[in-house]
Amino acid sequence: MAVSPDDTMVVCGSADGRLRLWNIKEGSMIGDPWEGHDDAVRCLDWSPDALEITSGSQDGTIRRWNPDTGRQIALPIKTSHGWVKVVKYSPQGDKFISGGDGPICVWSRNGKLLIEIKGHDSVVTSLCWSKDGAHIFSGSYDDTIRKWRAIDGKELVVLRGHTNIVGSLCLTPDGHYIVSASHDYSVRIWDLKINQAVGGPLLHDDEVFTVAMSPDGKYIASAGPDTKIYVWSLEAALERYQVGVLVLWCYRILF
Repeated sequence: MAVSPDDTMVVCGSADGRLRLWNIKEGSMIGDPWEGHDDAVRCLDWSPDALEITSGSQDGTIRRWNPDTGRQIALPIKTSHGWVKVVKYSPQGDKFISGGDGPICVWSRNGKLLIEIKGHDSVVTSLCWSKDGAHIFSGSYDDTIRKWRAIDGKELVVLRGHTNIVGSLCLTPDGHYIVSASHDYSVRIWDLKINQAVGGPLLHDDEVFTVAMSPDGKYIASAGPDTKIYVWSLEAALERYQVGVLVLWCYRILF
């Protein structure tokens, strides 16, 4: 599902290949389901200007929709992903990215393929943009998080530490940290200035499928198949890391 930029509506995708738009305040569906995909809808995103919604499906296509009419804006985009696992508009709204099997694809707003980004050893499951749109971050079945230059797809950083699929990513509002959720039962916080995990893993009792950041950057929410939602304080997690670094520094000075 994806929430509209003004937080008044949510669009949901279903295993029946349909999309449904809901009024959040009233809890009611707006209009009829949107039809077009031939298989389950795997991912959704709203454009920053709220004028269109993009969906990715197990049918291997990306489709763009007008949220006012529920109709497709253009012909489906046929991808090389197999299942389209993730789609994300850039913060500027002039392009979007997609991931699944094969390379990450960067598309213009009107659906023209701009570049393909290769580097992961397996399926790409999660993507996000830096606030300025200059960089792309990706998570994969290969257990890594990677940072790419958006303009040409150059790989800049590989973050290693998870021991299973990295299924979800989000950036803090200030862009200082990226938070990852993994099937290794953990959420991790990565400092993008030093390109290292900080604060230690935040542990679940089961796989972690998704992670999100509060708009004020204070809290992390994570969830998986155990029917629980965990809420973490970013400040507390980082303080634990800072105390650990201080203790290690004092130990080295004394001994």
